[in-house]
Amino acid sequence: MLENSKAFSSFSVYDLNRAKEFYGKTLGLDIDEKSEGLSLDLEGTNVFIYPKPNHVPATFTVLNFAVDNVENTVSELKKKGITFETYNSKDIQTDDKGIARGGPGKGPTIAWFKDPDGNFLSVMSAKE
Repeated sequence: MLENSKAFSSFSVYDLNRAKEFYGKTLGLDIDEKSEGLSLDLEGTNVFIYPKPNHVPATFTVLNFAVDNVENTVSELKKKGITFETYNSKDIQTDDKGIARGGPGKGPTIAWFKDPDGNFLSVMSAKE
């Protein structure tokens, strides 16, 4: 029934103009502005960002970016003013750069950050 449908992901933000600036200029993504929100085309994968006046940020990661080199990507994003989350719990530990180092049995190398409306995003190793 749905196996032939073109699925896409979506999430909300409070301020669509701020999201357009962040996703378009800060992250450098191609944005197609529609009357209902913003459409991101990520190499054939579509993500839709829509405004919601009573937006509450997700407590989980809503968008992961698979990259060749997490450390270099984190450094470049920090130069653009992005702050990475730090964790020191039983399940997740990040280093001073905000990177959880993966490996066998540890999951991927990954670093989390938030968009201006508090949604969690990540850059993670495309190789693990």
